[in-house]
Formats: sequence, C-alpha cells, structure tokens
Amino acid sequence: MTLSTAGIHHVTAIASDPQRNLDFYAGTLGLRLVKRTVNFDDPTTYHFYFGDESGKPGTILTFFPWPNARRGRQGAGQAVVCSFAIMPASVGFWIERLVRYQVEFQQPVLRFEDERVIAFKDHDGFMVELVAHPTAESRTGWPGSGVPTEHAIRGVHSVTLWQDACEPTGDLLTQTLGFRLVREQGSIYRYATGDGGPGTIVDLRCVPGLWRGTSGAGTIHHVAFRAPDEAAQMEARAQLALLAYTVTPQMDRDYFKSIYFREPGGVLFEIATDGPGFTIDEPLEALGQALRVPDWMESRRFEIEALLPNIHAPLELHGPNA
Repeated sequence: MTLSTAGIHHVTAIASDPQRNLDFYAGTLGLRLVKRTVNFDDPTTYHFYFGDESGKPGTILTFFPWPNARRGRQGAGQAVVCSFAIMPASVGFWIERLVRYQVEFQQPVLRFEDERVIAFKDHDGFMVELVAHPTAESRTGWPGSGVPTEHAIRGVHSVTLWQDACEPTGDLLTQTLGFRLVREQGSIYRYATGDGGPGTIVDLRCVPGLWRGTSGAGTIHHVAFRAPDEAAQMEARAQLALLAYTVTPQMDRDYFKSIYFREPGGVLFEIATDGPGFTIDEPLEALGQALRVPDWMESRRFEIEALLPNIHAPLELHGPNA
C-alpha cells in the first residue's frame, strides 16, 4: 500500500527573532500570515504559518521563532532548501525587489532545462529559492500584500533534501508515499507525485561525505506530506509501522491531524491531513491577525501572551506612509 500523497502539505523551519521573521516572509516575500499561534509543545514561543490567501496545503511555510536559538548548520541528513513557485515573467520583478530590500541573492540559473532559479538566504541563513516555471500558473498568489498579484509567490514549489545516500529515501518516497522518480541532473534526483506541478516535488541531492547537519535557526525542522483524510493517514501509519518505522500517535494540531517519523536519512517527516484548515477558528478575512491558542491552553492565555515577544505587522503591509 502507498499513501499516494498529493504532495507537500507544509515545511516547518526554525528561526530566531520573530519580528524579523515576520518582516521577511510577510513583508519582503509578500506571503500571507495565515495563522499566528504558539508551538503546542512549547507555548512560550510563536508558531507562524505563511501561505496563500487561505493557507491551502502545498502553500505553507511555518516557523518556530525562538529568540535565543543558536544558528544551525545545513548538512547531510536534513531537508535544506524550501523553493517557492513564481511565474517566468516575474523573474525581473523579484530581482529588483531583492535588491530593494538588500537581500543578497545568486543570479538566476537554469535547472532541469526549464526552471530559472533565484537562490538566497534569510537573516538566519535559511536557504530559499524562487523557481520560475509556467506550471506556477495553476496557483494564485496572495493579493493582499505589497507584491502585485501577477508577481506574487504561488506556494511551495519543492523541497530539497541533502543525503549521504539517496537510495533508501528514494525507496521510501516511491514505495510508500506515492512519488515517482521523474528527473536526474548531476547529483540531484527529482521525485514528484500527481501532476508534477508546484507543491508535488521532492529533490534529493546526494552529498556523500558531507558533514551532518545540526538543528538550529536557519534550518528546516520537518517536512509534511498531504493525506486527504484521517483514514488515509492511519493506513499510512499502519504501513510505516509494518516497515519498522517508529511513528508517533496521531496528534491534533487544530488545523490538521499529524503523525511523525524519521526517514532513513534522518529527516523528520510528517503526514498531515488536508483539513479542517485555518478558517476553523477565525474568518478568512481575519486570518493571522490575532493570537490563536488551542482550547486546552485557553485558560493560560494571559500567561502565554505575557511571555511572548511583542510583534507588529510588517510596514510593507500598510504602505510606506504607515
């Protein structure tokens, strides 16, 4: 049995300063802050969810911003790069915008003959790419930011894992999670599911002999894949257990249900249900504006809010005269 996932549900990373994180992703990159909540396992820190207008699966990048987090180090055994989809006609716009915001970036390069890639890092050293390809047209961007709608980011394009040996992870992707090997270029093996468009791609980069990555600010904490519902998620959990993976019980994250396990190379994988989604506790037009906490933490709201750093919306969202 394979899960036959529809692709990436979300990517979760670690950051340091929450305001700088919010400024960069909701301001500079123009993503929507679709949920402002807390880390359910550590409610003294925020959990930010960035995505499209409603935070559809496949558009979401989330962060645990720990103000005192030490810088991590990218290396083998990690998911390392989160790539976003943009339209080919938007490359020039994004080069100008990155220059305007003083973000150092690499000049666009061609990958797999049909993708133009702009690579850069955020203030924590987190590795980000903008990938221009016509398939981004299948998605719509968030129209409420300072980025014109036609140039807005169209969700997650792909995620790149660095592995000392790629075959065991590739076998898991193809034999259990429903991916297929679609391309190879040098040390990169591309796996995709569904139509192979944005949000369905995992790139494995083989880096034999490279140092192991260490967790910290600027690194990816886990990658989540989509399950259409809880029944499919539980079937996948049973199959993973049969294959001797140590899988967590189902966890309720309010906006989806989750199970977690480590793939053969050491990357933490999650399988998350598509629903119920981010509008379960606030209307679409108000997403991300107020702090949301799970019901079982509500009695501690005053204490939690007192411990969290003060943040404000990025200036870009209000215009230059705000």
